[in-house]
Amino acid sequence: KFAIPNIISNITVPLLGFVDMALMGHLNSPVYIGAISLGTVIFNLIYWSLGFLRMSTSGLTAQASGRKNYEQAAKVLTRALFVALSAGILILFFRNIISSVGFSLLDGSPEVKHEAELYFAIRVYAAPASIALFALSGWFLGMHNARIPMVIAILLNVFNIIFSVLFVRVLGYKSEGVAIGTVIAQYLGLALYIFFLIKKFPELLKHINLKGIRPVSELKSFISVSGDIFFRTLCIILVFTWFTSESASKGNTVLAVNSLFREFLMFFSFLMDGFAYAAEPIVGGAIGAGKHKNLRPIISRIFKWGMGLTLITSLVYGLLGYNIMTLLTNQQAILDVAKPYLIYIALIPLACFASFLWDG
Repeated sequence: KFAIPNIISNITVPLLGFVDMALMGHLNSPVYIGAISLGTVIFNLIYWSLGFLRMSTSGLTAQASGRKNYEQAAKVLTRALFVALSAGILILFFRNIISSVGFSLLDGSPEVKHEAELYFAIRVYAAPASIALFALSGWFLGMHNARIPMVIAILLNVFNIIFSVLFVRVLGYKSEGVAIGTVIAQYLGLALYIFFLIKKFPELLKHINLKGIRPVSELKSFISVSGDIFFRTLCIILVFTWFTSESASKGNTVLAVNSLFREFLMFFSFLMDGFAYAAEPIVGGAIGAGKHKNLRPIISRIFKWGMGLTLITSLVYGLLGYNIMTLLTNQQAILDVAKPYLIYIALIPLACFASFLWDG
């Protein structure tokens, strides 16, 4: 009931990444794939470091819901949105500094960096909406409503794909076309969440006000819970940033290959996070209701499903990895470099599935 809507919601994100890479991969140079990859690294540094908003909001909301304390659940959303919008405004204010420092730390050819900076300069305007979406999706999941995040994730990414294809294939933009499509889609997604919040939880709206952020102790508690998740995310960010930078230092083709390989990892991670996201409200609700004995069977079921899906994904990657690569790019030089390393793509799910499940 919880996992399937979450899986559907989640896989729309890497599918969008596949589409973006395919749009760039069918242009006449590996530079555009590399540009999207470098630009994405900067946004990963920003957004992944703020991903605690979704996870901590989901857990704290689920505990409040488990206690039937819906006023507290509304206050959790108020605090999460306050942090999200504050962060979004700060990112816009310091966008030029973030860009200059970020790209100075990353390796890459001048052509790749130029395109990546264009991509960043446009996409950064989606920051307030993108971060607010973390808070809102986490809150709906904490309220045991996975259907609305699923519907919005599907619509948001369909919008994103449509606008990206329009700007790149029809209007002739390159990496900046993908960025424009992302900005439009993110604000449409935010509007949809506000619509469903008003429609589904009208009785809670009276509790969503600035009074919810006044108790300093409760705001500190929210940030404290988020701190551990932030540190965990920082470790992941450092690995991805280093790996992309090292790839860029070895040339545009290697950067393009590893950028495409990363999409396989992202697809699996979002797929597996469907079970992790399902675990959050169930575990949080059990803890909130004081039913700790329910945790062991919950964990057991999540791991059984997770291991089954992992084996299927590894098999598909092993048998169809090259075919999937040909959908992402028609540049033979990229495909030739990628081919000897496809075996590692098949091993990725086996290596990392447990970390995603324990996250939840």
